[in-house]
Amino acid sequence: MKNIIKISLMSACIGLGLSSCQSDLTSLNDDPKHPAILPSENLLATAMYQSSYYIDNPSVNFNNYRFFTQQWAETQYPDETQYNLVTRNQPRNHFNRMYVYSINNLRQAKVNLKNEVETDDIRTNKLATLEIEEIFIWENLVDTYGDVPYSEAFKPDEILTPKYDDAKTIYLDLIKRINDAIVAIKPAAKGYAPPVGATNSGDLVYSGDMTKWKKFANSIKLRLGMNLADVDPVLAKTTVESAIAAGVISSDDDAYKFKYDGGTFSNPVFDNLVASNRNDFLPSELVVNTMKTLSDPRMDIWFTKVGGVYKGGVFGELNDPYTNFSQLSSYFRSATAASNLLSYAEVAFLKAEAAARNYSAGGTAVDLYASAITESMRENGVSVANTTAYLAANPYNAVNWKQSIGVQAWLAMFNKGFASWNFTRRLDSPTLVNPPKSNIASVPYRMPYSDQEYVLNGANVKAAASKIGGDKATTKLFWDKF
Repeated sequence: MKNIIKISLMSACIGLGLSSCQSDLTSLNDDPKHPAILPSENLLATAMYQSSYYIDNPSVNFNNYRFFTQQWAETQYPDETQYNLVTRNQPRNHFNRMYVYSINNLRQAKVNLKNEVETDDIRTNKLATLEIEEIFIWENLVDTYGDVPYSEAFKPDEILTPKYDDAKTIYLDLIKRINDAIVAIKPAAKGYAPPVGATNSGDLVYSGDMTKWKKFANSIKLRLGMNLADVDPVLAKTTVESAIAAGVISSDDDAYKFKYDGGTFSNPVFDNLVASNRNDFLPSELVVNTMKTLSDPRMDIWFTKVGGVYKGGVFGELNDPYTNFSQLSSYFRSATAASNLLSYAEVAFLKAEAAARNYSAGGTAVDLYASAITESMRENGVSVANTTAYLAANPYNAVNWKQSIGVQAWLAMFNKGFASWNFTRRLDSPTLVNPPKSNIASVPYRMPYSDQEYVLNGANVKAAASKIGGDKATTKLFWDKF
């Protein structure tokens, strides 16, 4: 971990073009135009970009969330849809992006913020911003791997080989930390807001609007609480209800969306589907056939037709030529499309699920289910008339609410791989069938640990693997009980 953190600091400097991060024995060559100590807003911006881009990245070299939920199929090679997670080192790549390029920058930002001139309220809000962003990434790490280095991580001068903390213990601490951050926010003051005359700041999502950061924080808390529903229903209920009562994301304008300019930074789906000039990915047969059965109007927006019909790729198989199948439409191919990592639609489905579990969620399960679908349709440009017809044809099923909400949330989270994976694991719907040529015994429930950890932190990662029941993709997380 110490070596990784050292690499991180240099990588952050290189990424920002700050050559003066390299130090010499004296200060004679210091360049005042390129500070050796990075402003906290630069570190925040780097962390936000790295985490957003790589959580949303569909590359076969990274998280593979879209394959874990079987929403995308492959054409050129089926290795990733056959759940080969070793050849390309996806576990290592995602682990490093979240720890090294994301959380490490936020930790350093907190240190640097202490020495920056600022009013008390703005400093408090900036610290809350850094804390909420860090918690957001920790949740991704825990929900991807399970037990991970936490309490002893990022202490390279004290601990070279950090222990792996119990995942539920981390969850409990994240809930405490997010509660503290929410209370600390000063809504009347700004956070990382753009300077006078500027349009951008280190906060590349909310531009220092602390009201939106508070809604985002409560929405993270809602997600954490819902994941606890089957393993700790009492804590889940209190966590979820308090988050909703305090105010979660309530419109698309509140959503956590990292926006790309299409020049310096481009959407990761664009990079993999257009800029790379690769024809590797198709909507899966499972997605297309499910949407056909439900007469889902989003198909007309999301996919192309082949021979006048929609035809999905066979998951886990080497498909016929790319042109023989429906393809992802131009809707997903924009360089400036935002990575919508905690959307209003997701929050709406979480509230519907909360109501189905008899939590106080601000409405009935029937009404919240309809609201969630309506928001997904609106988000994707479906007309009111078509939305009304879809709801009439696919009403809420209270008897089998997990399937009812699960299938609809899975569809609504198409191209939001991590969010979709949480729903499919928690609700076990739709049913995902392990492909015949799979490299593992079932569909993935977690990402195996980074292979580098077995070299740099061997004793601790082996102990963690033993504790959770084996470092396998088929080992369920602590909250995935059914």
